[in-house]
Order: sequence, then C-alpha cells, then structure tokens
Amino acid sequence: DYETWYRVSGELDTGKAPVVILHGGPGAAHNYVDAYKLLARTGRAVIHYDQLGCGNSTLLPDRGADFWTPRLFIDELENLVDHLGIRGGFHVLGQSWGGMLGAEYGVTRPRGLKSLTIANSPASMKLWVEEASRLRADLPSDVQETLTRHEQAGTTDHPDYQAATIVFYERHVCRVVPFPPEVAETFAQVVRNPTVYNVMNGPNEFHVIGT
Repeated sequence: DYETWYRVSGELDTGKAPVVILHGGPGAAHNYVDAYKLLARTGRAVIHYDQLGCGNSTLLPDRGADFWTPRLFIDELENLVDHLGIRGGFHVLGQSWGGMLGAEYGVTRPRGLKSLTIANSPASMKLWVEEASRLRADLPSDVQETLTRHEQAGTTDHPDYQAATIVFYERHVCRVVPFPPEVAETFAQVVRNPTVYNVMNGPNEFHVIGT
C-alpha cells in the first residue's frame, strides 16, 4: 500500500474553496513551499502534501522509470481530493514541476477544479535545458571543468561535483545564502531520497538526463 502525507492549514468548511499546493522536483517535498500555509489567515484552507517517493510519503526507492510517470501523480492528486472531500470546489497552485503537473492535471478537466496557478514552471524542458546550459557556461572555468569531468565519468555523486553544483545553485536557484531552513531541508531530503528526482529529472537542475 502507498501512503500520501498531507497537512491541512485552516478549516475546510469556511465556505472558501481550499487551495492544494503542488511542490516541485519531482521529489522535492513540501518544505520549501511551506510558507503558503499563511494563506490560511484569509479563511481559506491550504493543503500541502508530499508526492509519492519523497518527504513523509511512501518512498519506493526500488521502483523504476516505468513507475514514475505524470499519470501516477495525477492519480495521487485525484485520490487526495476525494479523500479530503473537496470535490465540490478547490484551487490548485503548482510551483516548478508542480506547475507542470498542475497543467497535466488541468487539461483532464477534473470536477471541482476552480482555478490553476502555475508558478515558476518551465513551459518547455528543451528550453529549460538550453537556458541552464547558457547559465552554466558563465560559471568559473574550474567549476565547469569539475562538472564536465564527473558527468563524463558518471560520478555525479562525488563531493567535488556536489560542491560545484552548489555554485550554480547559489547563483541561479536560491540566491539567499545560507539557504533558508525550508530550502535547505528540501535539498537535503532530495539527497536522502533521490529516486524520483534522479529518474524523472537527473542529478541536478542543469544536467537533465531523466525521463
């Protein structure tokens, strides 16, 4: 059996349709988008959940690429909506991969979906990779050399590669240094539970070799 962890901030019976938050990654968990819970102060419930394979949900580290598909995560979201009894009306806000998932979900025209907000999401992974490569080319030459050497050797888990990756992240992913605790925990849990991210995306935000 698979279990999806979720948390409801506020009350579901206020008369305002709740908003479901779709985190990014894939596999990044809810931590870095936790601040959306403050929307509950407006009287609207905010629902966070960790998608399968990350955070507090069932991890399934032995599952392969044929398992980790957008359809799986759409079905999971549908199950959550039904479990919470919010089919009468709800909003969806997706960030990064969560926005891509939200778009895939929205085109199915699910009953009860009142609005979809897509935040900071790639419109095209092809364009994402092209732009990430352009940004990578502006990194210091020694950082670029380290990244290329370990990618060619298949040693992207090497500490030197990870350190070089952080240089890119501090410039282009989160420019608040040190990373805020919620962001740091998101990165840490991806390291602890890398299956979904590695399979669907790759080892980081610029070396995209996943499905």
